[in-house]
Amino acid sequence: MLGRRRSAGRDCDAGRQCDPAISLEAVVVEHDGLQALEDVTFAVPSGTLMGVVGPNGAGKSTLFDAIAGVHPIASGQVTLSGAGRRREALAYVPQRDSINWRFPATALDVVMMGLIRRIPWYRRPGRQHRDVARSCLERVRLWDRRGALMTELSSGQRQRVFIARALAQDARILLLDEAFSGVDVAAQEGIVRVLQSLRDEGRIVLLATHDLTNLAQRFDQVLCINRHVCACGPPAEAFTPDVLEELYGSHGVEFAEESGLSTRRRS
Repeated sequence: MLGRRRSAGRDCDAGRQCDPAISLEAVVVEHDGLQALEDVTFAVPSGTLMGVVGPNGAGKSTLFDAIAGVHPIASGQVTLSGAGRRREALAYVPQRDSINWRFPATALDVVMMGLIRRIPWYRRPGRQHRDVARSCLERVRLWDRRGALMTELSSGQRQRVFIARALAQDARILLLDEAFSGVDVAAQEGIVRVLQSLRDEGRIVLLATHDLTNLAQRFDQVLCINRHVCACGPPAEAFTPDVLEELYGSHGVEFAEESGLSTRRRS
């Protein structure tokens, strides 16, 4: 028996968006008969920037696939509320290895893809659509690179283009899988500033990362996952030595301290 996914309106008036929220209840996801996620339960309110952390194979990408509806859930329930229809409400940027970089698309082309549901199939994009795309690229400071092929951009610039596409889509929920991979620290900070501004608008941003550097400064909440939820909450409270050991083994605390993350024992 498959689990349930639903989009709830949260008593919104017609034509008006409510604040988005994500809720997972006892979610189980299987790959080839093996459990990739076990009894995952957590909730994310509107206006939250959440880091999703865990070791390789912990199920971070699988979790995003389940939330986005890309992969079926074996049991449990995923609920997106207050954000409208799933495809319109959610923007998902997978790991860069999953993207076909050989496709000859410019930065502007990619952002225009976020507008495709606003443009009837029988019409070409008009000036109003280009103005929206320009506004989105300007917000991530890449309008001057609008004509550059994606292959000509740095890793950090590519991530900002995908964020601009999500803005064009008017997504209320953003899922970014390993957005910091191959991105230098300065470019990471630029991405974080944009994501924090989206959070301040009431959007939900989930970003999966292996990088524990400056987590407390970057994220409001962290979800620690290793096939199941090890902890969920503010970074200063979630990263206890016990949780770090559950995530990364006997060297978890040392690994965290090398990344500048303070840890504390549960009383």
